[in-house]
Amino acid sequence: MSLYSKRGVSAQKEEVHQATRGLDPGLYPDAFCKVYPDYLCNDKDWVNIMHADGAGTKSILAYLYWRETGDLSLWKGIAQDAIVMNLDDLLCVGVTSPLLFSSTIDRNKRLIPGEVLEAIIEGTRSFFELMRPYGIDIHYLGGETADVGDLVRTITVNGTMTARWPKAKLITNQKIAPGDVIIGLAGYGQTNYESAYNSGLASNGLTSARHDSLHKTYGARFPESYDNGLDESVVYIGPHQLSDTIVIDNQSVTIGNLLLSPTRTFAPVLAALITDHFDAIHGLVHCSGGGQTKCLKYLPAPLKVIKDNLLTPPPVFEIIQKASGADAREMYQVFNMGTRMEIYTSEANADSIITVARSFGVEAQVIGRVESATIKSLEIVAGSQRLQF
Repeated sequence: MSLYSKRGVSAQKEEVHQATRGLDPGLYPDAFCKVYPDYLCNDKDWVNIMHADGAGTKSILAYLYWRETGDLSLWKGIAQDAIVMNLDDLLCVGVTSPLLFSSTIDRNKRLIPGEVLEAIIEGTRSFFELMRPYGIDIHYLGGETADVGDLVRTITVNGTMTARWPKAKLITNQKIAPGDVIIGLAGYGQTNYESAYNSGLASNGLTSARHDSLHKTYGARFPESYDNGLDESVVYIGPHQLSDTIVIDNQSVTIGNLLLSPTRTFAPVLAALITDHFDAIHGLVHCSGGGQTKCLKYLPAPLKVIKDNLLTPPPVFEIIQKASGADAREMYQVFNMGTRMEIYTSEANADSIITVARSFGVEAQVIGRVESATIKSLEIVAGSQRLQF
């Protein structure tokens, strides 16, 4: 059993998928988000889309960092995490603007004061302002903030995003076909619209990242930061303090800042591509929960995906793997490994799409291809290993 499973979580969410197997899959079962008829206005040429997601256990890292340093600014990043995990999923079906967003924050009031809530709400507002010049218009409709200390140890930060969208402008992944190439967009580095280096970790796999990287003393000092029913052998087993530093691109960066880098949005890039290169995009996959195996869920037919030229994983994943001892298979199943967005297109369109991405400071390259197959399958080349899924 993997460390991830021993901590009560699952990269593939098998039980969740089992529990929801009877739900309506929507109009396009292979689309990255569920798409439904236009129930709001009953227009056959339009659809309704709603998506819910959040920052997950990354909020616990922000809690630890804040308790150690008193720095409230990291909570603004948690707000961005909750938004982007919705926004970039919706971008994968072609939705850009306008969008409606409602937040859901559950806190233990005894431990989380009002100033933390203010930082999260301010982070939400400022992120929306940052996106507006890129044609991403998100309207903040408030939401629910509840004091539920009997349920929540510290704080959870989630959100729901919705849109009404023309059916003719949807990306449903139905065009993914043999001969397509896959362009990967990097989640790390620093884009034209970011103010600091981004580690690329995003908001998935943070249970592993936290416990595998941070020192045992965190459990003793902050017992509210983990499930006390877990076996102690999997709780905070790493070598690091949040204040430890490493040098990346001649800059000194703390472990805390690496783990808490706000989830990068690809909205500016994808908005430009959807506007100017819509017909060239055969499919989009956000490598979130399930990491590099996420694409298997959204293939429209028995196809084989081969990823043999992935971007070089940034340092944060080496830190996590070295601390945990996890093998390559588990790392690529749990984490995005630096390549967080996949664009499926024809080889003829690859260069123009890569040029657009790089114009925003987002590194991009052809990471693989799609081949005919009798079953859905995936092959990942990780160093000298060939991983089969």
